[in-house]
Amino acid sequence: FAKIALIDIPPMTLVFLRVSIAAVALGLILKASGSGLPGGGKLWTTFALMGLLNNLIPFSLLFWGQTHIGAGLASIFNSLTPLFTVLIAHVATQDERLSIGKSVGILLGLVGVTLIIGVDVTNGATGFTVLAMLACVAAAASYGVASVYGRRFGAKRIAPMHVAFGQLASTSVLMLPVMIITDRPWSLGAPSATSWIAVLILALLCTAIAYVLFFEILERGGATNISLVTFIVPVSAIILSSLFLQETLSTNHVIGISLILLGLGALDGRLQRRWSTTRHQKAIPCQN
Repeated sequence: FAKIALIDIPPMTLVFLRVSIAAVALGLILKASGSGLPGGGKLWTTFALMGLLNNLIPFSLLFWGQTHIGAGLASIFNSLTPLFTVLIAHVATQDERLSIGKSVGILLGLVGVTLIIGVDVTNGATGFTVLAMLACVAAAASYGVASVYGRRFGAKRIAPMHVAFGQLASTSVLMLPVMIITDRPWSLGAPSATSWIAVLILALLCTAIAYVLFFEILERGGATNISLVTFIVPVSAIILSSLFLQETLSTNHVIGISLILLGLGALDGRLQRRWSTTRHQKAIPCQN
């Protein structure tokens, strides 16, 4: 949907539309439900920092990146989020420490990314293409910091709906001057109906509803667990972009994403548990 919207709408304007429409939608829901809006200057400062890390920086980098690379390739780099989350959580928390399995996962993921970028460079990728790929990697790093930082909202018992609204409303305020300076939206032509539909889906389904779920799961499952949702991101994005955008991936992209997915499997202990279970079953003697 971002790739479709970017046909008519420049990246910073798309970020502003995405977060502001989502913020209005959640604000109306909070008012209608009688929950009220979150208050307190210190709390809004925390919302603003969360919005910067979780919305403004990664959305801007990913949307700009997709003006130079495909949605499927951008999603591969986005799947690095758990790798950064694990590293940051190891330093910043006491209960999500680095293990051997997680270290192996990080190594596999880094090899996968290095393969993708390295082969693309040797195949004559332009400077903007490489910068776009690095921008998507930086977006994943920002998401990783945000996942760890967002744990404080659960500790303060702030409702997920309030957190989602607070960070989106804060991002809208921060993004407004950025959009005005970079895109001069008054000088742009009117977007097509298709682009507006893509914007609304991005804002309401992929942002407003998604963030309510995000902060609910973050409170219950922790930063590392929620970051593992990116198992699904590249798979779904690659399938959809191939069906609707006619994008294709090269061999090095397929190998790279395979290494990244193996790394994600090592991160959450999936591969170690499968290996341990298999060895245990083989060690049980036959009772016949």
